[in-house]
Amino acid sequence: MPNNKTVSQEEWFQAHKAHLAREKELTCFRDRVAAERRELPWLKIRKDYVFETEQGPKKLPDLFGGNSQLIVYHFMFGPGADYRCEGCSFLADHIDGANQHLRHHDVSLVVVARAPLAELLPYKQRMGWKFDWVSSYASDLNFDMQVSFTDKQIAAGDTTYNFERRARQSKDLPGTSVFYRDEKGDIFLTFISRSRGGDPLIGAYHYLDLTPKGRNGTGPHHSLVDWVRLHDEYADTPEMQDSCCH
Repeated sequence: MPNNKTVSQEEWFQAHKAHLAREKELTCFRDRVAAERRELPWLKIRKDYVFETEQGPKKLPDLFGGNSQLIVYHFMFGPGADYRCEGCSFLADHIDGANQHLRHHDVSLVVVARAPLAELLPYKQRMGWKFDWVSSYASDLNFDMQVSFTDKQIAAGDTTYNFERRARQSKDLPGTSVFYRDEKGDIFLTFISRSRGGDPLIGAYHYLDLTPKGRNGTGPHHSLVDWVRLHDEYADTPEMQDSCCH
């Protein structure tokens, strides 16, 4: 239990008023960083990428739909994977709500994973997600975006992720890549975020940050893996209650 000091109403008011200045400072700083992000240089995409989708094969331009901006979330789900990433699933739980608005604001959002579509769709159905989930199994997109790595790269310790080159053992890591398509149809990579860069996309974190216990990752990892579960695997979900009774 938190052990904060209890004070008079006037002391409480003054302390929270002083803290509000810090909150406003953070908001203004975040706005400045976002503006700087929009001014970053772009990289022209020159390779054709083909994806397996529920509507058949599509290329990268097709994923934009009628919009000029595309957000791709790279989900950690490789071919034949025998695990389901809690972190990626936690983030994915927040997509459909936002997507109702993004698609009306010139932004398409697609989730991409390396596993074949036949492996992705049963999990999508289990989780009840509605967003477009496509497979990059037949393309180099994940490798070119430096969120997936070949056996040769891993053996050589030649893996670059989040602009850092060091040895890694994971073949797939999470991340977000943002693209823009201009009037001529040319496509540009405008921004990437990796590692904890995905935190702003997880609304539950921001609710938790308002609370006395915060994110409450108390160990042993002091991260989401200490407490986050797939949303149908919490002990009080009907599915788990049924499995406990049989």
